[in-house]
Amino acid sequence: MSAIFKSIIKMADGSHEDWYIELTDTADERVEVCKDLQEYSKKVEELGRDYGGNIDEVLWSKDDNVPPHIMDIVRFEMSKLQKEIEEKTGKPLIDEESK
Repeated sequence: MSAIFKSIIKMADGSHEDWYIELTDTADERVEVCKDLQEYSKKVEELGRDYGGNIDEVLWSKDDNVPPHIMDIVRFEMSKLQKEIEEKTGKPLIDEESK
């Protein structure tokens, strides 16, 4: 079975600064709401355990009301998290051949 997750960046109701990520396992439509990337990382790991840790794809999108400065914040935080994970594991998260 393929492990494909959808991750949608959304704004909190009535906020111009507070965002979250809605994480969905497309196989069974389980939905997790993650208030930051640390929580998102943990939830992806938890959901991925159902697939032996092998996640085939993460489909990213954002709601139309997510402003550019929030996307910049998310990208920056993702970059920091990626670096932390790579330093911890000693290997790149993104396979150079897949680029």
